Amino acid sequence: MSSSAPGGSSRASTTSLEAEGAPPIPAEAREELLALKWADQFVCARPDGDINARLTSGEGFFAHDTRYLSQLSVRVDGRRPVALASTLQSGHHAVVHATNPPLREEDAAGIPQETLNLRRTLLIDDALHCELLFRSYLPRPVVLDVEVILAADFADVFEVRQVVADQSHGELEVGAGEDRVTFAHTSESGARRVCEIVASPTPAHCEEDGQRARMHWSLSLQTQGSAQIALHVAPDRVPTAGRDLGAGASRLAREYAAWRHGCLRVRTDNETFDRLIDASLRDLHALLMPGPEGRLPAAGIPWYVAPFGRDALIVCCETLLATPAVTRDTLLALAGWQAREDDPWRDAEPGKILHELRRGELARSDKIPHPYYGSVDATPLFLIVAGRYYRWTHDLALMQRLRPALDAALEWVEQWGDHDGDGFLDYHRRSPAGLDNQGWKDSGDAIVGADGSLADGPIALVEVQAYAYEAKLSMAEVYTALGDESTAERLRAQASVLRRRFHDAFWDEEEGFFALALDGHGEQVRSVTSNVAHCLYCGIVDDSKAPAVAQRLMAPDMFSGWGVRTLSARSPAYNPMSYHNGSVWPHDSAIAAAGLKRYGFHREATRIADGLFEVARQAPDLRLPELFCGFSREESATVVPYPVACIPQAWAAGAPFMLLGALLGISAHGAERRVAIDRPALPGWLGHVELEGVRVGAAEVDLCFDRTIADNVGFSLLAQRGDARVTMSA
Repeated sequence: MSSSAPGGSSRASTTSLEAEGAPPIPAEAREELLALKWADQFVCARPDGDINARLTSGEGFFAHDTRYLSQLSVRVDGRRPVALASTLQSGHHAVVHATNPPLREEDAAGIPQETLNLRRTLLIDDALHCELLFRSYLPRPVVLDVEVILAADFADVFEVRQVVADQSHGELEVGAGEDRVTFAHTSESGARRVCEIVASPTPAHCEEDGQRARMHWSLSLQTQGSAQIALHVAPDRVPTAGRDLGAGASRLAREYAAWRHGCLRVRTDNETFDRLIDASLRDLHALLMPGPEGRLPAAGIPWYVAPFGRDALIVCCETLLATPAVTRDTLLALAGWQAREDDPWRDAEPGKILHELRRGELARSDKIPHPYYGSVDATPLFLIVAGRYYRWTHDLALMQRLRPALDAALEWVEQWGDHDGDGFLDYHRRSPAGLDNQGWKDSGDAIVGADGSLADGPIALVEVQAYAYEAKLSMAEVYTALGDESTAERLRAQASVLRRRFHDAFWDEEEGFFALALDGHGEQVRSVTSNVAHCLYCGIVDDSKAPAVAQRLMAPDMFSGWGVRTLSARSPAYNPMSYHNGSVWPHDSAIAAAGLKRYGFHREATRIADGLFEVARQAPDLRLPELFCGFSREESATVVPYPVACIPQAWAAGAPFMLLGALLGISAHGAERRVAIDRPALPGWLGHVELEGVRVGAAEVDLCFDRTIADNVGFSLLAQRGDARVTMSA
């Protein structure tokens, strides 16, 4: 396949991103990976701390969308240690305890099992640091043969994900020195990548072994004695001399503590929920990556450690209550990456907000269209988030700074985003290497009709019209503050017309629900999906239709007991193990809960909160996963995991804050220096909630919520810093 690039350059081949929506599931049984991240670097290891990319997809040490290290395996007397437990100290730092299997069984001086302890510490910052601490509990001295096996393949992350076939070219260079091993590779584009592993103490010997290298030590341990090996894995020769893991861990802990202090503090009478909040903040911080100004959240580990417009903006919607700083940095970053020209190869048009930005070899060599703009919803979400940020912070200076980006985004919504001229935002792939589906459900099979057939485009998704509606109202508020009342009035009028036309076009009278989309023929795509919950969330649904929508979302074919399914179990396309056609996504369910609560359906919102809390309670480290299978809670007493879900994942990390803010009915009005509380509700497992540091404008308030004997929820103002007031709706 060939394509002519803008400006006349020619691409010899293109690589489709269509498989990007759902990562492939490896044939081997998938183990939960130990994931750590710093900036745009991350490591995914097995539960015992080993990296061996042949065994489980996603393992490795990655930087710049490239896998620098594909194997780091530890062997003691030729045997693999037995994992005991792993503990995340932070999003950057983990400790794994292991012991030994029986060793030297043929020898009279054999080593019985469980007499050695290996404490492996992993820390990631500008390099990957691995510390191996061996301790003996034998009643006699022992000499251990320790071997570390290393390999690197410099594979692009899209090759690792099996989205594309192996594209690697050039020869891998392997070098073994006195205290280090070096892997190097020069790519087709001319980029040279180097991975250097430096060891301390100096190994007894290092050796090349084909495409691998091996380091060997002979460690003498007394009874209760210990010995230590430190490995520093540096991408592109980051200096590693004198690096101290303990000092690095302390520095990162201080940085996290400072960031955490600037976030909302949550204390409740449910210790498990408090731990969920802590885990979510830890994951959110770990997922932050450098942007043009400040940091924005990457989407998830291991597949989506990159800037994603839609993902980052939804995280902002979820976490404004927790930390508006993330939203500010995200808005500035996405404004900097906003499309300036019409570029079919990248599905870009002037004013459009980025979908995804990759920097690996396939992107550098233009085999995949990056930066890529194939997202129909990122642009209206950008406007929504800017408006919500202003409402919370009253930061008019940022709105003035963003004015050119806001103008361009509005122009895209009004002039570029409607391909068939029917007044609704739609999408239609132009890039031969782009995504067929460009909403949040971007799998190739995600947009299906009532008979299970795929819809053809241009496709106007139901939730995208709701985003456009709220975007216009939000921007009307911002433009009024900027002194441009004529634009504000035009946007309000457009929103009113859109709301009326939306109901006429999308309401499915027979189903008593909104259709998933309009297809390229203007016909309804009549599937019952969770997309409609986003319409409640944005407030486009008429009050007269909200009860029917709420009832349908909570019917047994949609609500699994754990959360809201992406597609009705009655659909012929339903598959509880699919990525978008029957699975449950925590962020999607949290949006549904927030939408239901907005329209006064408190009981339904708390049922969703109940389900998601139980999902988190069952999960390792009390994390919500990216998604899980849509099997009914009546079918299974435990959550059925989706086998290659990202953990941690940004949408999932933000979901608890969206749930909490929605249930408590908290909103901010910065221009009025006011925090509003609207009909607060609490699930049965929460009776007391304290929020310290709720920000409105330049002020902060501390609030307390308690369930009363009559099962109502009241609140009190504990403290305030700055000029602010708190009001409560009847």
